[in-house]
Amino acid sequence: MSHSAARWLVLAAAVLFSTGGAAIKTGAFSAAQVSMCRSGVAALVLLAFTRGRLTVSRTTLGAAVLYAVTLTLFVAATKLTTAAGAIFLQSVAPLYLLVFGPLFLREKWSSPDLRHMAALAVGLALCLAGQGAPTLSAPDPTTGNTYAALSGLTWAGTLLFLRRLGRDSRDEHDGLAAVVVGNALAFVVALPAAWPLPAAPPAAWASVLYLGVFQIGLAYVCLTRAIRYVSALDTSLLLLIEPVLNPIWTWLVHGETPGAATFVGGTVIVTATAVRALRHTRVSAGRLP
Repeated sequence: MSHSAARWLVLAAAVLFSTGGAAIKTGAFSAAQVSMCRSGVAALVLLAFTRGRLTVSRTTLGAAVLYAVTLTLFVAATKLTTAAGAIFLQSVAPLYLLVFGPLFLREKWSSPDLRHMAALAVGLALCLAGQGAPTLSAPDPTTGNTYAALSGLTWAGTLLFLRRLGRDSRDEHDGLAAVVVGNALAFVVALPAAWPLPAAPPAAWASVLYLGVFQIGLAYVCLTRAIRYVSALDTSLLLLIEPVLNPIWTWLVHGETPGAATFVGGTVIVTATAVRALRHTRVSAGRLP
């Protein structure tokens, strides 16, 4: 697969990921119930895609555990705070990759990366400061923002492990094995708090099924096939199309709008990433020294 094709697959995954906020906020299910249903369905879909050919190494297990924590934290965060706040705070994962990437993957960063990370730090601070008053769709922004910030750290760790699997393994299904096991772990963790399931309308069931099949299942097929050809840092940056679209879908479906500070912080994150991505593209084309 070419590097360009791999980047397009990462972007396709980002678009699918971006639809999660609106679907997670369905009022028929609790956070634990959404997490259980979403991850359970996703594990089955991805297990079918891999035809049961799963090889679990220590690296796979490390990725799976961190991914399960990320899944659980993000659903809880999205239920408690605005979708924009949850996704913007998770999207500072490149900050952590800047620190840990060279240690675990030997992937170097450059001066433009440092400037980009400084902008992300500013955006992170603004998002954390933009804790609005509780609303029907965001009943506990303070706790939700804390969960979201933690999910950014665990998501960065997940990307590090997936990148190592994609780079060092000969079988592209090794990355998917981590996602399957991670979803299975998230399902098991959520099960005690989620059971019994409520009587919900068909539209609510359709939302959680969509989350498992498309928002996780198909998205990770795209991501794990591409990540062996794209660095962990570039992958996390390309995935930042998700925070651009996520609040838009949630606004269209639920009428939810983020606070001013959260909006400004998110704008800083997305704008800094766009500038960095544009410069990267121009350098790759040989138009910049």
